[in-house]
Amino acid sequence: MHNNLDINVHHITRVEGHGNIVVNVKEGKIEKLQWQVPEAPRFFEAMVRGHSYQDIQTIVSRICGICSITHSLAATKAVEAALGIKVSEQADKLRILMHYSEQLQSHTLHVGYLAAPDFFGTPSVVPLVARAADAVKTIVKAHRIANNWSDLIAGRTTHPVTLIPGGLTRTPTEKQLRQLQQTLKDAVPDLKKIAEVVLSVAANIPKFERPTEYVSLKQTTPPTYTFYHGGVTSNDNKGAVLPIEKWHDVANEYMVEQSTAKWAKWHRDAYAVGALARFNNNAELLSPMAKDAAKMFGLQKDCCNPYMNTVAQLVECFHIVETSIDLIDQLLVRGLKTEKVTSSPKAGKGAGCVEAPRGILFHEYEFDKNGKCVAADICIPTNQNHANIQKDFEKLLPEILDQSEKDIRLKLEMLVRAYDPCISCSTHFLDVQFVR
Repeated sequence: MHNNLDINVHHITRVEGHGNIVVNVKEGKIEKLQWQVPEAPRFFEAMVRGHSYQDIQTIVSRICGICSITHSLAATKAVEAALGIKVSEQADKLRILMHYSEQLQSHTLHVGYLAAPDFFGTPSVVPLVARAADAVKTIVKAHRIANNWSDLIAGRTTHPVTLIPGGLTRTPTEKQLRQLQQTLKDAVPDLKKIAEVVLSVAANIPKFERPTEYVSLKQTTPPTYTFYHGGVTSNDNKGAVLPIEKWHDVANEYMVEQSTAKWAKWHRDAYAVGALARFNNNAELLSPMAKDAAKMFGLQKDCCNPYMNTVAQLVECFHIVETSIDLIDQLLVRGLKTEKVTSSPKAGKGAGCVEAPRGILFHEYEFDKNGKCVAADICIPTNQNHANIQKDFEKLLPEILDQSEKDIRLKLEMLVRAYDPCISCSTHFLDVQFVR
């Protein structure tokens, strides 16, 4: 047991953005234990004010280079809700395919490049190449497939250009979708290979549990393991599903001194979002291959080990690929049509929500009669996870104080990385002190 311990991780590596871990133990007493976010705030809610409803998704996609499609989709859904714009079934399915492409991009990036080095005991993916070259090549291949997939439907890998209120500016051809479908079928053995590699080092995933509230989308009509449609639920909400317009009742945001990102809570003093939250609320709706992958790792519903979020992401990769193959069939059976989309400005307020790779994402906008944005509110998945990371720290540290300082630091860093945080996206608060 450490009587005295000082850890100051400034800044944690292999995450997006800047976050610090501070630990101070004196004479066996934990005097300071903080997950800190010191990064400069982003002011996208202010940036969009005065802009046309047609420009919102283009601007807010720049919130994140990893989740740009997700932000664009959430924003576009909010704009459509505010202006009463309807979307065709074809456009809706193509948007879901677009969204899946980014989920696969992000999950393979995190599992292969950011989390796997911890499991193998290497500081980054670079030395991992020498130890598991084939596995790294397979990850790179899967990531490239996802990038090309985004190019096809979103117009490019990041910051989509085909999304507009009411639909899409272009429709892929039948040949392009059939090629994509075959590529996804061919990718299944690669996903299985990645899963086997991760399984070979799964013993290095720390054993830790903390009862947690898990918040995600839930779609009941039809019942679907959803990333795109549905309402908000949690394992504490007794099966109830809230409409997206009531998202403020869920994400009760507040400010803390140690963070330029707001924190959030619902039924407890913290909650978690992300792949593990989606799994815990919807696991029975996973595709067959995804269920097999979960079984491989012994991942079961009601898992409350945050380190297993990475495994849940890997499980979702199987679901994404298998579901997309079927979705392409649905589109081709109906026949692809070139759709002309028009929309008109009017006053209104609306909220949109999708599941980012890192968890549930809310966008809300209000427009005047000319379709100019007069107010915006964006709630990022990572800012909903910050409080939960802190609560995990507070339970974890006393349990591992008998380990070496190196191992303590590693487990704390691994915990943060397991959440796959997008820290820069989450900083939406600035405390200004005016000097007279």
